[in-house]
Amino acid sequence: MEQSNNTRLDELAQFLRTRRARISPEQAGLPNVGRRRTPGLRRGEVAQLSGVSVDWYTWLEQARNIQVSAQVLENIARALQLDSNERKHLFLLALQQLPADLTPVENNISQTLQKFLDLQGSSPAYVTDQRLNIVAWNKAANLIYGDYGAMSKRERNTVWRTFTSRYVRELLQGNWETHARHRLAHFRASYGKFAGDPWWMELIGDLNQVSAEFRAWWPQHDVLNGPEGKKINHHPTAGLLVFDQISFLVSDSPHLTVTINIPANDNDTIPKLNKLLSSN
Repeated sequence: MEQSNNTRLDELAQFLRTRRARISPEQAGLPNVGRRRTPGLRRGEVAQLSGVSVDWYTWLEQARNIQVSAQVLENIARALQLDSNERKHLFLLALQQLPADLTPVENNISQTLQKFLDLQGSSPAYVTDQRLNIVAWNKAANLIYGDYGAMSKRERNTVWRTFTSRYVRELLQGNWETHARHRLAHFRASYGKFAGDPWWMELIGDLNQVSAEFRAWWPQHDVLNGPEGKKINHHPTAGLLVFDQISFLVSDSPHLTVTINIPANDNDTIPKLNKLLSSN
């Protein structure tokens, strides 16, 4: 374990040195004073730009096992003008975890992904982003869960809709609280990456205003990831429907999650869905 940690710290030190060497003082907005024996910024200049002491930054480049905060790493990433992939690499080497994304990722749904959803046929399928917004869906999902195309962006947020939609409560009936607590715990786990972000704070504030259950459960700090397993829906025209749920990340867009609700053999779910689809 110690050897592995030393290797990681050596890798971090080498990575920092190579990135420091490629940036000139002019690129960093600093005056170029005097001749330099080696190209790039001096350690003291990186320390200055990052808001840390020269000794501390020197220890980091010497592969010493020192405490590093996420905020300091963000400062170093800016000082060294790292791109998104380099920034992630820095965090993995220093903290052994990925950083939170600073800006929302574009939710571009490829034609291939939409075709995949459509090919699920009688299995309601949809895509959520890291804010738990529904950003793509198929016909079956539209017929079971509501007309997403007619909803506002806020209404397509699965947490907002869970706590504010009468239709969702009727669809889930006696399973609503279990679903709502699971959805909220998933939301809390995602929020951990974006704590303090204005979009999240606004939604949390609005949910506190409109939902007594949200006000009661949010302070409990429950966290959870993953699918909900078996789902039971009470559709207003198709009747009782039972699904087995599976979720997975999109490989080339890992901020997107695909969820597929596969019709179970229970309660004639498959023929009911086929009838619903053929009549719409």
